[in-house]
Amino acid sequence: MKAVLPFGIDEIDDQLACGGLITQALHEIAPTTSTLTDDACAALFTAGIAARFASAPNANVLWALSRYDLYAPGLEQVGLGPAKLIHAEAREDADVLALVEDAARHGAFAAVVGEVRQASMTALRRLQLVAEDAGVPVLLLRRWKRAARCPLSEPSVATTRWRIGAVPSAPLGVPGIGRTRWSIELVRQRGGHPFSTNAEGCDATGRLASLADVRDRARSASGAIIQRAA
Repeated sequence: MKAVLPFGIDEIDDQLACGGLITQALHEIAPTTSTLTDDACAALFTAGIAARFASAPNANVLWALSRYDLYAPGLEQVGLGPAKLIHAEAREDADVLALVEDAARHGAFAAVVGEVRQASMTALRRLQLVAEDAGVPVLLLRRWKRAARCPLSEPSVATTRWRIGAVPSAPLGVPGIGRTRWSIELVRQRGGHPFSTNAEGCDATGRLASLADVRDRARSASGAIIQRAA
């Protein structure tokens, strides 16, 4: 039986064919639009998943990319701190894909992330096969190459394909910024149907929160919101 990582919220897990993300598989994530805001949401969604795959002590994540644009404090806020993360830079997308493939095949990482703007079907097939053989999740963050064309419009063999964007956060009773909210669209999944929902962005352990859970939160005497553990 395949290992699965649940998200921990019914709105997503109940609609995934296996009740969560299959570990030994390729998963693609892209921003809903080419804006920097959606781009950041997609990166943090990816980082949160990687952090949960690497939750065990001494487990690490390799993040390969061709241009270093990671914001370390943001990654740490979703559970992927410097002690968990190793990054590798390459010159071209093809080199990034080769790095991802080699790292997944090596088996030393709890998850492998790659950032690319373009990936051929041959490269995607290789990543899916190496993920299956090594039992290592491969998360491919697809950056927009052109503003008018979503990266997920191209064909793929990935087990799941996600589009992530920003939506307005809940208003607070006091001046300030509430926890981020994301639109989450599963464009394609093997053995299941596409769906879309909204959720609160990842917490310090990489977990999303259902918007329905907000009504069930308890307020402390100071008025702060305390979230129950998922």
